[in-house]
Amino acid sequence: MDYLLPNGDKLSLPEGATGADAAAAIGPGLARAALAIKVDGVTLDLARTLPTGGEGRIEIITEKSGEEALELIRHDAAHVFAEAMLELYPGVQISIGPPIENGFYYDLDLPEGVTINEDDFPTIEARMRAHIDADEPFVREDVPVAVALDRYRGEGQSYKVELIQDLVANAPADAPVETVSLYTNGEFVDLCRGPHAPTTKRIKAFKLQSVAGAYWRGDSSRKMLTRVYGTAFFSKQELDEHLERLERARANDHRRLGPLLGMFAFSEVSPGAAFWFPPGTAVFNELVKLSREMGRERGYVEAKTPQVYDSSLWKTSGHWDKYDQNMFVTEYEERQMALKPMNCPGHCQLYSLQPHSYRDLPLRLWEPGLLHRREPSGTLHGLLRVRHFAQDDSHIYCTEDQIQEEVAGVLQFAFDTYRLFGLDVRFELSTRPEQRIGSDELWDKSEAALQRALESLGLEYDLNEGDGAFYGPKIDIHMTDSLGRSWQLGTCQLDYNMPERFGLTYTGADNVEHRPVMIHRALMGSYERFIGILLEHFGGELPVWLAPLQAIVLPIADRHNAYGAGIRDQLLAANIRVELDDRTESVGRKIRDAELRKVPFMLVVGDREQETGQVGVREHRSGDTGAVTAEAFVARISGLIERRALRI
Repeated sequence: MDYLLPNGDKLSLPEGATGADAAAAIGPGLARAALAIKVDGVTLDLARTLPTGGEGRIEIITEKSGEEALELIRHDAAHVFAEAMLELYPGVQISIGPPIENGFYYDLDLPEGVTINEDDFPTIEARMRAHIDADEPFVREDVPVAVALDRYRGEGQSYKVELIQDLVANAPADAPVETVSLYTNGEFVDLCRGPHAPTTKRIKAFKLQSVAGAYWRGDSSRKMLTRVYGTAFFSKQELDEHLERLERARANDHRRLGPLLGMFAFSEVSPGAAFWFPPGTAVFNELVKLSREMGRERGYVEAKTPQVYDSSLWKTSGHWDKYDQNMFVTEYEERQMALKPMNCPGHCQLYSLQPHSYRDLPLRLWEPGLLHRREPSGTLHGLLRVRHFAQDDSHIYCTEDQIQEEVAGVLQFAFDTYRLFGLDVRFELSTRPEQRIGSDELWDKSEAALQRALESLGLEYDLNEGDGAFYGPKIDIHMTDSLGRSWQLGTCQLDYNMPERFGLTYTGADNVEHRPVMIHRALMGSYERFIGILLEHFGGELPVWLAPLQAIVLPIADRHNAYGAGIRDQLLAANIRVELDDRTESVGRKIRDAELRKVPFMLVVGDREQETGQVGVREHRSGDTGAVTAEAFVARISGLIERRALRI
């Protein structure tokens, strides 16, 4: 049969050829480097017979294949880990061990009285290394269901038995499961779909990382299993670089930095909602102020809408059926009510309460609206996933002729916003999902309009098919932070459906009623999440205009406290966030503490400064920069704040 290579060349192979045969036919070097083969987008072991039919497009996966290759050896490492655990802990029951982003895990049911922690990792890793060095082949065998069940019942592996039984029970009637695939490496045999690399020795570097608990099948009514996480790479250098990134990520975790900087905390009395201390509130308000100022310059008008709405609003918008599981619902005076999880239905109601002319459009409504979403406890994650938050939310009502210009304006607004934080962004166009409202004709029109807006600005973008909102397509804006992680920041969503559902109209120049188009727009997303991302991106060292504490006055001795208080008051009068550290501590200790709090400016005052009417300026990380008058320092820091400078 003829197969098609990625470069367009044809490769002729005899019937029954394997992936290994295909790699060897291309060249001996590729045969040695091959890990697996992809046929028409499906990855297979090299030992598998190549399927016939289909387009016959093949691609050999090697170490250079990026994440696809890493996923293979991480899956291999999960099997080697389970193999080692069965040898070290007789009686352990194994369940599932998939590759995941950046690594793998395996869930185990340890024998009664046995626990493991990170102190046990060196012993387990040593046993794993022995199996890797043994160069054990991964051998696949498809066996009848009954044979597999007998094997795992005999071995006392009840979780494998349950997995096989569920495969059989959940199979469609026209495609019953009669066989399952088992993979053997060494003496270890695991129930697995595959694929795997040829042998264990392709795992060049690995490390076990942590232990956690995980309910079997994610069901809190089932037994809590022990989950061990690990990772694997093709070189020790790649592993070391990954571990270094993880260490930096731990140091930069906003859940650690927020309390350290005195910004926010969480409490079980209101899970999923931040308690903002004054310094954190100042940061929050600075971002709202930025949204307000930049929006005003671009023709946005601020609105304010209620928190709680009758269920009829959500039924009109379509959220009651599509989104009800994420809403906090209550009942009052025999009426079903819900806290708003988003602002758009309320803004549509606001629009409907007044008549509109074509002269009013585009109408760019903006509201830093407070929202509540019923997120499961297990998904909450600091500021990045919360139940109570505020969005820099805007809804633009415009004519069809204005769509391209308005979307382009939103994208330019995004550029201008992210530039203040030094963030480079990329765009993603997300199209219609399977579960959606509205006709295909409206979706065709909406997707084409967003595509034209992107292309009119000459912007490159990725296509993310099927990931649009249920009411319309969207342009999502992503950035990569200082640790190499990707975040979605803003979004621009085009919506013909909601104006239709709410019966929104405007009177055109022809004196006839027309339907406006609605553009949903958020640039920071939620302020909470944006602050969390910024804290991790900057490692807590926010630009001076955004820093929770912009300067701190450090008297050298108690006799300098009064002078220091006067300096503090001068800065306060200039609207600078400043504190006086008048503790009875050495100035060295005060400086160290201020460095830990990542305060941009430290103003040291002693006898000389008091005599000359100056302050000794220290910059975070940079150290002493010399003495200046208080007035000169106020002018300098005020200038940095006024122009929202990214760096000192």
